[in-house]
Amino acid sequence: QRSHENFKISDETFPKIFIKSYGYVKKAAAMTNTELSVLEKDKALLIQKACDEVISGKLDDHFPLVVWQTGSGTQTNMNFNEVISNRAIEMAGGVMGSKTPIHPNDDVNKSQSTNDSFPTAMHIAVALSSHEMLIPSLETIIKTLNSKSKEFKSLVKTGRTHLQDATPLTLGQAVSAWEHQLIKGLSMLKKALSDIYELAAGGTAVGTGLNCPQGYPKRIAEHLSDLIGLPFVSAENKFQALSGHEAILHFSGVLNTIAASFMKIANDVRWLASGPRCGIGELIIPANEPGSSIMPGKVNPTQCEAATMLCCQVMGNHTALSIGVSQGNFELNVYKPLIIYNILNSLRLLSDGLSSFEEHCLRDLKANEERISELLSKSLMLV
Repeated sequence: QRSHENFKISDETFPKIFIKSYGYVKKAAAMTNTELSVLEKDKALLIQKACDEVISGKLDDHFPLVVWQTGSGTQTNMNFNEVISNRAIEMAGGVMGSKTPIHPNDDVNKSQSTNDSFPTAMHIAVALSSHEMLIPSLETIIKTLNSKSKEFKSLVKTGRTHLQDATPLTLGQAVSAWEHQLIKGLSMLKKALSDIYELAAGGTAVGTGLNCPQGYPKRIAEHLSDLIGLPFVSAENKFQALSGHEAILHFSGVLNTIAASFMKIANDVRWLASGPRCGIGELIIPANEPGSSIMPGKVNPTQCEAATMLCCQVMGNHTALSIGVSQGNFELNVYKPLIIYNILNSLRLLSDGLSSFEEHCLRDLKANEERISELLSKSLMLV
């Protein structure tokens, strides 16, 4: 409540995928604590039931805090402890706010600190967003580009280098370049996820594991793997996991690379579709909406424009995130909310943008064979 009153800075709150991820952290912590005999089983079961509601999204409205708060995310961790505690109390028939039978700090937050639970949730959210959104979007657009490459494999067109006429190639070969740009990006993404799977849980306040029972780091990572179905492991060095966020910065660099590729593809499409009479006009893009209120015949490349704008935002997110990651002081980086907000924003933008571009542009992209033939016949490069 104090955070809600003291940080009235924008209306930017944490994405739902992050709330879901933190729910998993708290649930796995309760499972691990009871397994290691530091939390009573009946308490652990109540906490897990409340966490299941967090994970399902049922309690989303109870996490109102903005991103622009304490740099460790402590206020958000306390928000989770309080919501889970009170929901568990409610389930037990107790009085909300009494901290009985489930105490927010002593029970829900047992064996944890914000400093290790928050970055653990960060990594889970990145991994979940990748597998649920970005990887499927990339796989779909790659499949469509492969189909278009085959469709246009025999259609010879003028090549272009330096924005000047160059020797011919097929339209299928040109499209294959776009396909393989995104294949490279997908490959990089999957490799970068290997470091994201390493979790800070068990480092507690500064990385020493103070107040954390022996065996906790390994077991909570195993529980999270089982709950989510991804190969999470305990980070080898908890001091680094709290004070540096190199894995996320590297991952953001891959998103930045995918954005650069996406920008190139969208620009190629809109240049090749330019016209209808006075541009290149070798491609015909779907007429999804009227191009102009006063100029007939226009089919504006709106999907390309949306794509290139979101790519600019992803590149900007990477810059802000890079600065945040560089600012860790001693045993803690206190730019965590900024870092996770930006990386999740980039993941969402690329996922949605690639899906939209595939569905509303690439899927029904056509070759203007008459125009392609006309321009090819005029090219001096045929000599």
